[in-house]
Amino acid sequence: MMMMTMTSDPRFVTPAVKAMLRQKNCLMHAGRVEEANALARLIRTVITRRDTAWLRKVDTRTCTRAAWAKVRDVIGGGKRHGSQVVDGITAQRLNDRYAAVSTDHSYRATSRKMSAPNQLVHKTVTESEVFGMLDRLRPAATGLDGMPAWFLRLGAAIFAAPIAHLFNQSVREGIVPRQWKSATITPVPQVSKPVQPSDFQPISITSVLSRSLERHIVKSYIYPSLLEPRTGLTINCLAVF
Repeated sequence: MMMMTMTSDPRFVTPAVKAMLRQKNCLMHAGRVEEANALARLIRTVITRRDTAWLRKVDTRTCTRAAWAKVRDVIGGGKRHGSQVVDGITAQRLNDRYAAVSTDHSYRATSRKMSAPNQLVHKTVTESEVFGMLDRLRPAATGLDGMPAWFLRLGAAIFAAPIAHLFNQSVREGIVPRQWKSATITPVPQVSKPVQPSDFQPISITSVLSRSLERHIVKSYIYPSLLEPRTGLTINCLAVF
């Protein structure tokens, strides 16, 4: 049996907004930043007006149910799926299996320390760098946040500044946002006829933003640290032939 998932544009991404977003990206590529910023403000106004008109008829005082229905529609909630059974294996059995093999009860969190070269301590990712990351995103699986790569690429000019702030805050604090660590796990059969949870290989898919930040950390911090390790981090290796 083949299962197909259909995706659609977010409610506020109308054809007019799409056209303006494409035009905004073209202006950014051409270096016409002021015009691009003016168009971004216009796009924000259009989306705000549309959302305002959409929510205007909701009276939170007399009909809270309708208000919460709108909230669920915005955040994509309210979609409940029952526990499906595949060849006698339920989602709960798979969850228990993956939780058991992924949990280390003797784990102790290590203290954080700066191991990157000194010149990288105060390095930050710029808005233009984030724009480049988003603008070059390739089609990829969507994470638990439901934000597809095509949407981030289409709105790269608008999203670049706030995402750059989030990236820098995460690096500065040494903390990855919990939402970026959450993942969608897809069980992939390793045998032709799986009969037990161990016959499935878990494929973990984090959000597109989480993967983008990971690539930035590896390129900007880990690779330079390997090339120029700080004193005390060098490991002497003995080659055995």
